[in-house]
Amino acid sequence: MSSPEHGPVLTGAQPSVGKHVMALVEGLVRDADALRIKVDALPGGGRVIDAGINVPGGIEAGRRITEICMGGLGTATFNTREAHWPLIINVHSTHPVVACLASQYAGWSLSHGEGKDAFHALGSGPGRALAVKEPLYKELGYKDDAQHAVLVLEVDRQPPAEVLAKIRRDCNVPDDGVTLILTPTRSLAGTVQVVGRVLEVALHKVHALGFPLQQIVDGSASAPIAPPAPDFLNAMGRTNDAILFGGVAQLYVDCEDDAAADLAQKLPSSASRDYGRPFAEVFKEVKYDFYKIDPMLFAPARVVVSNLRTGKSFRAGQINTELLAKSFGEGK
Repeated sequence: MSSPEHGPVLTGAQPSVGKHVMALVEGLVRDADALRIKVDALPGGGRVIDAGINVPGGIEAGRRITEICMGGLGTATFNTREAHWPLIINVHSTHPVVACLASQYAGWSLSHGEGKDAFHALGSGPGRALAVKEPLYKELGYKDDAQHAVLVLEVDRQPPAEVLAKIRRDCNVPDDGVTLILTPTRSLAGTVQVVGRVLEVALHKVHALGFPLQQIVDGSASAPIAPPAPDFLNAMGRTNDAILFGGVAQLYVDCEDDAAADLAQKLPSSASRDYGRPFAEVFKEVKYDFYKIDPMLFAPARVVVSNLRTGKSFRAGQINTELLAKSFGEGK
């Protein structure tokens, strides 16, 4: 990881995720009826987009929201990779550190209240880079200056007034300068936008392993779209397993070959002690405490690290169709 004595990860002028994303957000709003989503006014100003709570939403809405999460600096497309689980999301970014870690990563804790009525969400999207509440931003050396905050929340209800006030205050935007996109995990759009984090999951583990983010030049990744589950635990488990057992990432780096080879060996999910069972089972066993799960588990199943300095590529890990089938409820 970078440290203060080595300076920030990002140097020189960087693109604004908040500015690049607005055309995508306005397109989402314009096509709301076609996408089966709903746009409403937020109390006090701004707007909220329901992508699966009280409306059906859909796969295409999830694809577009994936690109919004990446701050307009990444693309998400669909294709088929193999017949067993045919629909695949492919994501790519020429600015993977900014798009994935400074925007897409769900790292801003937004909570209010206690007990059964408590609200808790992890905010993702370009609005995070306005609030810069996470230590990660100091390390990256990135702060956005857009005038509109766009956040994606993986929730099944609208945040309370106290959370809205916090977002406006911490992002330093006008009351009407907020767009919230709500994507329940159990919904089609929610499933797609979570699986669409496959490149971000790879970048997050790269960061956790201490590999210098400055040496990441470009990146792409893909994963199968999991069938949604009606209950939160299995829905969350399936979206994680789509990446852990079916995700493939290719990172383009500029470093010594030994470092590239080491990264490839350590990066796949199978390098974790908790690998080998559907995520819902692992989560239940630790009594739903994320902090008891090995953080090295969260990674794509298979990786390729291509070194631009030498032209060599290093690969590790493998897709596990058996565990995907078990997680995705095949035959049940």
